[in-house]
Amino acid sequence: MSAGKPLRAAALTLGCKVNAYDTEVMLGLLSKAGYEIVPFDSEADVYIINTCTVTNTGDKKSRQMARRAASMNSRAVIALCGCYAQVNPEEAKNIPGVSLVLGSADRGRIVDAIDRFIARGSASEESALIMDKREYEPVFLSSGAFSGKTRAYLKIEDGCHNFCSYCIIPYARGPARSRRPEDALAEARRLASGGVKEIVLTGIHVASYGKDLKNADLAGLISKIHEIDGIERLRLSSIEPGFMDSGFLEKISALPKVCCHFHLSLQSGCDKTLKAMNRRYDTHEYSQSIDRIRERYPEANLTTDMIAGFPGETEEDFMESYEFARQMKFSKIHAFPYSPKKGTPAASFAGQIPRAEKARRQALLLELSDEAGKAYHSQFIGQSLPVLFECEADTDIYDGHAANYMKVRAACSASAVNQILNVKIVSAGKDLAEGEIVQR
Repeated sequence: MSAGKPLRAAALTLGCKVNAYDTEVMLGLLSKAGYEIVPFDSEADVYIINTCTVTNTGDKKSRQMARRAASMNSRAVIALCGCYAQVNPEEAKNIPGVSLVLGSADRGRIVDAIDRFIARGSASEESALIMDKREYEPVFLSSGAFSGKTRAYLKIEDGCHNFCSYCIIPYARGPARSRRPEDALAEARRLASGGVKEIVLTGIHVASYGKDLKNADLAGLISKIHEIDGIERLRLSSIEPGFMDSGFLEKISALPKVCCHFHLSLQSGCDKTLKAMNRRYDTHEYSQSIDRIRERYPEANLTTDMIAGFPGETEEDFMESYEFARQMKFSKIHAFPYSPKKGTPAASFAGQIPRAEKARRQALLLELSDEAGKAYHSQFIGQSLPVLFECEADTDIYDGHAANYMKVRAACSASAVNQILNVKIVSAGKDLAEGEIVQR
């Protein structure tokens, strides 16, 4: 480490939007402590890798990135945080070059842990006992975390108590824990003052928000954020279908800033498979939720996740699932082949599906997704939609998103960035619509 110069810190996020938020929190704490924040692919004194363990591929990538950091500076402090580090701390410690393993909790002590390692030359930190966590960790984004951004994630919850049979996340993140409303609102106000126009409420299991608090619930929090000046749009990240009942939808549909895009994980459209997955709904309940959403939001953009080739899924089961997904008319299906995850019940289930067959079923779901996406987007040809522009796609061509999260591309100037402009849609494909700015 160079004496007299600020230490350089870099971070890499693997996995989900919650991890991306957590990384921004840690970088903000390091910056406040005097560290210089540099890109991950440059030489740094400290590398933070916020790891993922949803799949075995996530584990592998986490190990690869740790070795990559060590190759960029063999003397650097390398801290592994996040879900892989939480579930596999001993394995993580044995990766060459890794200095600290901090897991998915206690992000607020990242600076102290690194400083102690530098002072002692050895680690004394251990991953927290995540299943003992009962309160949301009171950490905040730095004021400049999303400076210059049009959209920001606001984490309101951590952990999950559902224990789906294929999922390791409850063991990596611990029980569901809600953020205090006053803390979430304070951060939302800071984001608004920094110019952010759209907030995405995120967490591991957003639908559980408020269940561990007194006098707090998700609809109430949304309503309060809705009142903040400067925030023009509010979105929900993935949410449980059963949570979308008539009462909740009645409350949020009265709030014009709430966007008509909802991501409801399905995983399977076959009741037998859903039961084996330990999901908390069946296809009838799921379709009722979809109907309720479309009653309130006739042009809602509905997206989902599906797993292809879950253990024991017969060809008949898969086709039942496929047909159900077709009937739901999603605009996007994020389809994944089932990946056995050590430590979950499903990894030892009988009837594991061959890799080639899982890939075939995944391909069919992705083909369905493409067809449904084009059909959904094409219905807006000829309509004018308000689009929040975000970035340049090509010279004088900019990308943005409509309130329904349809990606829209149009010719305009750089002054359009972080502005909501009306765009007439002239063409549409499965992932992108093109349009023309409509003069106000």
